Amino acid sequence: MKIRKMYVSLMVALMASVAVIDVKAQAAEEDLDAKYATELLQPGTVAPDFKMNTIDGKPFQLSELKGKTVVLDFWASWCPDCRKDAPAVVKLYNAYHSDDVVFVGVSMDTNVDAWRKVVKQFGIEYLQVSELKKFHDTDISKAYGVKWIPSIVVINPEGKIDLATVVVDKLEKYLSQKKK
Repeated sequence: MKIRKMYVSLMVALMASVAVIDVKAQAAEEDLDAKYATELLQPGTVAPDFKMNTIDGKPFQLSELKGKTVVLDFWASWCPDCRKDAPAVVKLYNAYHSDDVVFVGVSMDTNVDAWRKVVKQFGIEYLQVSELKKFHDTDISKAYGVKWIPSIVVINPEGKIDLATVVVDKLEKYLSQKKK
């Protein structure tokens, strides 16, 4: 009987600990956007058009994708958090890209060779563009309010922002709900 009471007490304590950890994890996730996504353009804002060159030096303009859902993945090859999130973003690209959902990597790299190497390393197949300037000197970071990478901005087919976050799980939730 005493062993059973101890077991029940232990299980209750364990479940309470798991609940506290889960609440803290959810708060930490929310805090990431509260801390790092404070200046990203807000949902409902018209997405600024931009022109940049692709990783192969070809011109690209965002307005070419009007009528599609566009996932802008702001990142850089030198960014440890970007490298950590890259497999998850590639997985989402593989699961959700279509004629109607387009991913565009917006690199904050200044070195094309380093950029290409990491694109190859992570198997990133979606379109890549860059100004090839230092992160905080780029016009795109100023236009979209990107102060932290990785950042993700989703533009709806009407050209307005639906999601702006630094949390890749929020992109997954958005895309899974859109697919339904």
